[in-house]
Amino acid sequence: MERYSKYDAVIIGGGPAGIAAAIRSKELGLRSVLIENREILGGIPLQCIHPGFGIQYFKEDLTGTEFISKLLTKMRSADVNYLTRAHVHSIELHSHDEKIINVITPEGVKKLKTKTIIYAAGARERHIFETNIVGDRPDGIYTAGEAQTLMDIYGIMPGRRIVIVGSGDVGLIMARRFALEGAEVKAVVEMMPYPGGLIRNVVQCLQDYDIPLYLNHVVIKVFGGRRVEKVVVSKVDEQLRPIEGTEFELQCDTLILATGLVPNTDILEKIGVIIDPTTKGPIVNEFLETTVPGVFVAGNALMINDSVDNVVIQGELAAEGAYVFVQNDGIPSTSWKPVMKGRNIRLVIPHYISGARDVVFYARVQAPERSVEIRVPEVDFKKKLLSVRPAEMIALRLSKELLASLKSSKVTLEVRRL
Repeated sequence: MERYSKYDAVIIGGGPAGIAAAIRSKELGLRSVLIENREILGGIPLQCIHPGFGIQYFKEDLTGTEFISKLLTKMRSADVNYLTRAHVHSIELHSHDEKIINVITPEGVKKLKTKTIIYAAGARERHIFETNIVGDRPDGIYTAGEAQTLMDIYGIMPGRRIVIVGSGDVGLIMARRFALEGAEVKAVVEMMPYPGGLIRNVVQCLQDYDIPLYLNHVVIKVFGGRRVEKVVVSKVDEQLRPIEGTEFELQCDTLILATGLVPNTDILEKIGVIIDPTTKGPIVNEFLETTVPGVFVAGNALMINDSVDNVVIQGELAAEGAYVFVQNDGIPSTSWKPVMKGRNIRLVIPHYISGARDVVFYARVQAPERSVEIRVPEVDFKKKLLSVRPAEMIALRLSKELLASLKSSKVTLEVRRL
């Protein structure tokens, strides 16, 4: 009797990226299994009842629940092999094409031997201990994800007088969600001088409901006994430090933290995957392969995406990378060219390209600008844009025909004003 279950690819994480990777792996003929630690597949979209999902991937404007329902239907049609309630305890690297994944399941510990791993375990929310908010710690402090789960999964209202920290899309959508349920949203507080989310969400979620947005402000302290009673808000200077004398109080019973996500990479770091300090996710090549051969990553475990469509596309790309790895006993050796961050580029994925295939660059800018060009000077590529904003992901596809003209040992992505 064999000690291990053997696979070409094991996909870790049953959200949109993992499901997409599992479907594509099956389509490519890989022996694969999808493992998820929760009881059900689907990830975050299960609790997202707002629209804006699937416009690119399904060519429809869907709610999160509609999107994941369609993706799960596609998965069932592909007859994907999967395990739920399966917790990855550890990963052992035996060789470039042999990894052992130790998985704890209700039936006991399973050992999965695989040539490749596609890691799609998503991201975690930043919590209050990472926000420099001091004071009391009463009931009524939630992350946005916790509040969303309470409302949209369990039908429980977290509070009635709400202050939200963070103006990213999640914070904006939660402000509208509370308003629709009849809560009084006292304010959305944002430390930066510009909103963190899409402009359409600022309009549709705040302005349409007369919800105040305090830019260049932070919540610095919480007061409360058994329940949150009020918070102290302060204006910040150019270095994002609170300005003494600008403090004011907001009476509330609930504080919602929508202060961003951090890729879940702990288990990857334990096996030696190198992390990009800017994205907080792994350094990858154009196949989304990490610095550990045969370990691929996709979705919010790679970088924090602003679109589920990008997430599933990355999942499919990681599966295609795993297929190339299995077929060739590793990704074929090549002269990898580093992708450099030029003017006003804060982050870019992938970090290395070969120039031999089409590549989609995912990038974010450092600061908002209007009337600009995105440029890749080494191949004389230019694309005009009306504006760029840190909240909006830039997805830029360059063809292998264009990259064939690359003579430099590097590639630079930059933003230039017109």
